[in-house]
Amino acid sequence: MSVDEKKPAIGILVTDAVITRPPGDVGNPATYPFPVLYQRVPSASLERIIEKEDPELLPPILEAARELVKGGAAAITSTCGFMILYQPELARRLPVPVFLSSLLQLPFIRRVLSPEDQIGIVTADARHLTPRHLRLAGLDDMGAVRIRGLENQPAFREAIFSGSGGLDRQAIQKEVVGAARDLIRENPGVKAVLLECSNLPPYASAVQKEVRLPIFDFNTMIHQVYRAIQQFPYSGPFLSPKRSSK
Repeated sequence: MSVDEKKPAIGILVTDAVITRPPGDVGNPATYPFPVLYQRVPSASLERIIEKEDPELLPPILEAARELVKGGAAAITSTCGFMILYQPELARRLPVPVFLSSLLQLPFIRRVLSPEDQIGIVTADARHLTPRHLRLAGLDDMGAVRIRGLENQPAFREAIFSGSGGLDRQAIQKEVVGAARDLIRENPGVKAVLLECSNLPPYASAVQKEVRLPIFDFNTMIHQVYRAIQQFPYSGPFLSPKRSSK
């Protein structure tokens, strides 16, 4: 999408992966009712980001983010929640707000729930989502979360990790809904769900219909940030105070 000069744009760092992206996916511009800009990060494979925590990726990620800022991006996000590893450095070095991971919502979710409640996280890969990722996102209480991964779900793996570009949306939705349902069944203290992966928002509505809880994802975060960088004037009738009849 080209940038509307009258409106700020969200800049989105794209991983170097072959993925079909339906509406709702962060990598699909049709997801948003506002301008977005994309910049692929060469060599930023999911393996290097998720499994290796590769510090050598910082320079190309930073360079791609600077290109987005030059192109008009007023804030920077990404297409992988595991990019939280690069959040501190990009936030320090860029002149615009940086919010690379949906995990950044964890402290907010923690505060809006009862202290006894838990947050369920459905992630692309539970094996590699560590306390370090959660701490970088600002979560202090590791006991507040319960995690379920999709790494062993065949339709999800084929679509996201295989490099084939194949997508069976109905099969993936069934896997994601099942993961959330099982997570809550095993952890009845979970009172909100965070979908970590940027490929999961297309299934958020189905998850909510199944579990009947608040669902947070990349897009709840992106919409919030966009609302902060693009305020609009209000219009309509004034509401006058009612006077006492006494």
